[in-house]
Amino acid sequence: MIFFSDRFAEHTTPPGHPECPERAGVFAAVASNAGRPVTEPEAATRDDLARIHTLAHIETIAATAGRSVMLDPDTFTSPESYDVALLAAGAAVGAARHAWRERTGSVALVRPPGHHAEPQRAMGFCLFNNIAIAAAALRADGASRVAIVDIDVHHGNGTQAAFYADPAVFYVSTHQFPFYPGTGAADETGVGDGEGFTLNIPLAAGATDEVYLRAYEGQVIPALERYRPDVLLVSAGFDAHARDPLASMRVSTEGYRQIVEMLAHGAGQWCGGRSAWVTEGGYHLGALEECLADMIGVVT
Repeated sequence: MIFFSDRFAEHTTPPGHPECPERAGVFAAVASNAGRPVTEPEAATRDDLARIHTLAHIETIAATAGRSVMLDPDTFTSPESYDVALLAAGAAVGAARHAWRERTGSVALVRPPGHHAEPQRAMGFCLFNNIAIAAAALRADGASRVAIVDIDVHHGNGTQAAFYADPAVFYVSTHQFPFYPGTGAADETGVGDGEGFTLNIPLAAGATDEVYLRAYEGQVIPALERYRPDVLLVSAGFDAHARDPLASMRVSTEGYRQIVEMLAHGAGQWCGGRSAWVTEGGYHLGALEECLADMIGVVT
């Protein structure tokens, strides 16, 4: 099942911004060509948002409705962005619940992305933290252990912050380091009851397929096998691709496919195939289309 809305093109960023409406055009093309059912998402509710975000943050984003606002040097709204962001979060929740209830793989093709949005602020192109909201919804539905694997080239600081003290959500990230947003060092492993339930694998600029696959085979997959999640969520960013303009990694389309295959195979072993994949970054439109088409073919 694919969760997608044509409305994701209505979130308009300034000319030249990498997180551009044309990315939604890629999502539409991939969804149309995938040969899978496509579902229009429902908007996330205030209760959905409030499991992750502070009331002040929710109100700040709500107040941008109908307006174009610069929230920080990277993060902007247009008049439609608040409603579109609610749909993006709702699509993530819908995909996660579909995976959980139907014991299957599902995909949410969304923008704006989410993994940089912290409980109390938007940042890094992200308004609400879509995948964190989805994980919290699953916990509210009764899932005991949720794993989030972040394959985006940037560290998901917002997702980490949401669950840093929570052993019920295991957060794993591979990312270019040091790089934006500056978090994600290997010694960031959680606090309190959450100690040991965050796994950061920082990788140097220029990392190739070989480096990434070694990290997944040697660290990510064994850690997930030990955790045995009830459901696997994936922050599916494809900006570690060699053609991506924002980062300095050298992962190929085939390398990404192998990462997806490893995680999808693992989900079949750990959690009965329950996995939901929510888009994050990926700013070379051609590479993004290739990777998304492969991902959908593997996981749905």
